[in-house]
Amino acid sequence: MLNTPIKLAVLVSGSGTTLQNLIDEITAGRLNASIKLVIGSKPDLLGVQRAIDAGIQTAVVNRKTYTDVQAFGREVWAHVDTANVDLACCAGWLFLLPIPEKYRGRMINIHPSLLPSFGGKGMYGGRVHQAVIDHGCKVSGCTVHYVDDHYDNGPIILQQTCVVRDDDTAATLATRVFEQEKIAYPEAIRLLANQRIVVDGRRTRVR
Repeated sequence: MLNTPIKLAVLVSGSGTTLQNLIDEITAGRLNASIKLVIGSKPDLLGVQRAIDAGIQTAVVNRKTYTDVQAFGREVWAHVDTANVDLACCAGWLFLLPIPEKYRGRMINIHPSLLPSFGGKGMYGGRVHQAVIDHGCKVSGCTVHYVDDHYDNGPIILQQTCVVRDDDTAATLATRVFEQEKIAYPEAIRLLANQRIVVDGRRTRVR
């Protein structure tokens, strides 16, 4: 294990449950990381308030005030640059960002399905879980992946699975999937912190 905590920027667009899980894992000493910055995509997010309550630096870059995605991206990355982090982590972040070359391979996301199924634009939250149920899937789960210039498309780092029950609703399945997310995201960050992920095209392996 590396002795120096990996420095994170966490990007949120909602309630921040994934952010809170990372905060809890760090506080408990199970994740050797330091969250240097949390960026919210609109004002008054619970996710941003969670960061404030934890004493973490925050910034808000309101997507609605930018008609140009390039300008929006420049503002987001300017904050990330100032924080001087090792890794940017999407945690319920809903917007595509143009990724500067220096951050390619240094931005990850967690998605609440087993990609490449049930991903893409507009597929987030309860919509994902309802689509899994409607399709008749017997297994669901979550995927941690690198972020590229397309929704839910980058190479997969790891996945965790759970059973889809016959009586599941989107809400009950979401609860079970999130229990797997709580395991998967910290583990992916640990692997990256220790430089154990090797990318070969679309495939990754753990060394």
